[in-house]
Amino acid sequence: MRSFDPRRVGSLECRAWETYYRRKWGPFLVASVGLVRSAFRMSWPRTLVGAWLVLRANQVWAPFPDNDPDKARALMRRFYQLLRRSEAASFDPTRASELEVEWWRVHREHQHAAMDDPTEGLIVALQDLYAYTYGADPSGVREAARLRAEAMDVSDRWVEAGSDPANPLLAQERALLVRSYAALLAAVHR
Repeated sequence: MRSFDPRRVGSLECRAWETYYRRKWGPFLVASVGLVRSAFRMSWPRTLVGAWLVLRANQVWAPFPDNDPDKARALMRRFYQLLRRSEAASFDPTRASELEVEWWRVHREHQHAAMDDPTEGLIVALQDLYAYTYGADPSGVREAARLRAEAMDVSDRWVEAGSDPANPLLAQERALLVRSYAALLAAVHR
């Protein structure tokens, strides 16, 4: 969890988001395998199971407005159980899955509802997840959260523009995600 290539992780997350919004679940799974392996360096069997859990959680979260947040949390709890065993980490997988799906919820609310300051809620939700799972100071991970939230805004604009894989907004999103993961890596090593 504390040793990853921000360029690789950011690029793979951008690919995962692209395939998620285009409902291309096969390519999403491929991106998820790469993302889980690159970000967390779990064994290959755990990577494959973890990527499958992430895929399933995203599939049950995807329908709007009739998604299944409880099932998404249950699947992500299983993912975080794998991660905790792999890392010998001390976080509670139930709490980690709650924080994970909470940022999904806040982002969805940001996408579909008028809010006074939509980005701040998303930044805080991501900051809470990072601080909890990495055992980091919340103020130290705020920049990583801010950049990832900004990448989500770009992703939302890309979706609104038609989700064209050739749209240059994807390159902007990817760059923001790379910067976000570089900031996260720096924060967890302070």
